[in-house]
Amino acid sequence: MDFSLTDEQELLLESVREFCERYFTEDVIKEMYETQNMPDEIAEAYRDMGFGLMGIPEEYGGIPADKVTLGLMIEELYRASGCNHILYQNSLTMFDIVEFGSPEQIQKCMDAYMETGWPLCSLSISEPGAGSDNRNMSCVAKKQADGTYRLNGQKTWVTMGGRLPYTIVVAKDEDPSRDNASMSLWLVNKDRAGISTASLHKIGQQCIPFCEMYFDDVVLTEDDRMGAPGDGFMMLMKNFEVERAFLVAEQVGLAQAALEDAAAYASQRIAFNKPIANFQMIQEKLTEMEIRVQNTRNMLYKVLWELDNDIPVQLDSALLKRYGCTECFNVADMALAIYGGLGYTTEVRIGRLWADMRGNLFGGGTPEIMAYIAGRQVAKKYAQ
Repeated sequence: MDFSLTDEQELLLESVREFCERYFTEDVIKEMYETQNMPDEIAEAYRDMGFGLMGIPEEYGGIPADKVTLGLMIEELYRASGCNHILYQNSLTMFDIVEFGSPEQIQKCMDAYMETGWPLCSLSISEPGAGSDNRNMSCVAKKQADGTYRLNGQKTWVTMGGRLPYTIVVAKDEDPSRDNASMSLWLVNKDRAGISTASLHKIGQQCIPFCEMYFDDVVLTEDDRMGAPGDGFMMLMKNFEVERAFLVAEQVGLAQAALEDAAAYASQRIAFNKPIANFQMIQEKLTEMEIRVQNTRNMLYKVLWELDNDIPVQLDSALLKRYGCTECFNVADMALAIYGGLGYTTEVRIGRLWADMRGNLFGGGTPEIMAYIAGRQVAKKYAQ
């Protein structure tokens, strides 16, 4: 098995490093966390470098790239920047629109991105009573006598929902009851009457704003629909497997940054007249950290390779998310322990990495839900 990178991939990673060195200085990152915002200059530069267009079909102005190459780019983007920002997540709703949207919706999406550097829309899927339990969604779109629809309900954990002009809403068709599994996707302009938002205040990931979004008799038309009626949830589930892998790529990059910081600090910090890297307990932590990063990275690129080769990944993507995000967070936890009390201050970035990476355990499905998905597949795999 060939683990070497192509010349093109090497050049891509070098470009990512140069981009991060220029735009993600510690002063800029601190300002982003204080303002809970990313400067437009960074989003525009990310667009101009072509990173945000990777994986989008060429016919829509994108840059063809396989999943392995995208994973490499994402990992290096978060390792080299050393912070949990919004840039890669911007591509996810663009992928959804390009795959499931109408020609008009796709054009609107690409025009908005090329003009501003920001995606057209956020994704509104989670609800206060339906995070992991998706069947419990109650947001509903009901058809009216005049052929329009009325959207009512509440969404939460909407990434960039307060800033972006549109949102993709997952809503039940006609009946909000738990028994109704028919859901559709709607691309909704937030200028519509009846839409309001409220910011969510978090303990980490401060430079990625999240919000709650409320829909009160919002008028929709068939032009707002994405994909076929009733297929909305299954369409998103298809892309969730890719999202989980890319989220782990982000987590691996952040874990690698935490490992590098901790190893460098252990070589410099003097205790009992010698660097603490000479002590067996510190060596044990560093060894465990390296093992967990390497194991997760190997699982990650196996799943991305499977996706590139159209191999089903329902089991492997759940295993990757369950193991990878948890173990990478544990790397950050051990890194903080190596720093000791200093790591619990804002003088160094490890505390920020720790809090940000803890949040990634929830995105794309919690560890418990991943175990539920994977456990059923494992039982089926080995059934006699």
